[in-house]
Amino acid sequence: MTRLDVAPPASEGPVECDGPRALVVEAREVPLGGVRGMEVHRTLPHRALPMVGAWCFLDRFGPQETLMRVEPHPHIGLQTVTWPIVGEVRHRDAVGSDVVVRPGALNLMTSGEGIAHSEYSVGDAPIPLDALQLWVALPESRRHGEPAFERHENLPVVDLGDGADAVVVMGRLGGVASPATVHTPLVGAEIRLPAGIPVRVPLEAGWEYALYGMIGSADVETGTDAVDADAARRAAPSMAAGATASVDASRLLYLGTGRDHVEMVAAEGARVFLLGGEPFEADIVMWWNFVGRSHDEIVAAREAWEAQDPRFGAVVDHGPERIPAPPLPAVRLTPRRRRV
Repeated sequence: MTRLDVAPPASEGPVECDGPRALVVEAREVPLGGVRGMEVHRTLPHRALPMVGAWCFLDRFGPQETLMRVEPHPHIGLQTVTWPIVGEVRHRDAVGSDVVVRPGALNLMTSGEGIAHSEYSVGDAPIPLDALQLWVALPESRRHGEPAFERHENLPVVDLGDGADAVVVMGRLGGVASPATVHTPLVGAEIRLPAGIPVRVPLEAGWEYALYGMIGSADVETGTDAVDADAARRAAPSMAAGATASVDASRLLYLGTGRDHVEMVAAEGARVFLLGGEPFEADIVMWWNFVGRSHDEIVAAREAWEAQDPRFGAVVDHGPERIPAPPLPAVRLTPRRRRV
């Protein structure tokens, strides 16, 4: 997946998250161009909320019936986390991986200094397809390293009681850790909620969190009045005992920090994705498929891709086909900084 939007001005300065929030980020439809014509909705990054811990990107492609053909394209400075809901995706990359990812299996690619990969739906005709793709920004200690790929089909599950549980996709939750490699303290977990049963999910009070609705809708006990991210700016929501907000496939609910648990209930059952972690160590510069720290670093990566530099390798079982880099904007790229 790719992104093209430009960061807001850096002169405003970042806003530190110093406690609980209830910030609603509405998904927006984004064009991906080309012949594949896929329906994609994005919730992260948002102008007011660029990151949640190290999580810096969340796209959902689907639900839809489509022929997915994402040709080889590059990444730097991040991990791609692909979590299918419906359908199968063939992943090929420049470290020799050629696998089919199915629901229940994690596809994790670590770009390090640079990697290229492609993503195709299985078969030659449109198929039902629905999946999340997330990016995790790499810290300074790992972002210049070698690329890598791993796949995990047997992920641990946390029993949340009364028929509810959570698949720990990345990081740790409730004392249970995923086997997937992480480089900062974080969590990514699919929470499965039975109909009508209140569920309590343990959290780390020093981390920040958000919830995204995958299937169905859930009401979340927030303790704060929910605020729309586009209107929130610097004003934090006021505390309100018993306040709730809903999450579904059209929105992400940012919970802030300072919580040791969150409670939710789904009247008809639901699946919700929890993402969170320690606030990230640095501001990042994001453009197209690159996560860096400066404008010059992004420019160098773009030039290397256009020059077919061996930095990105060659994707297995592909010929010369590749996605060209778009033109850089006519402004200097600046760090993405929190506004709420």
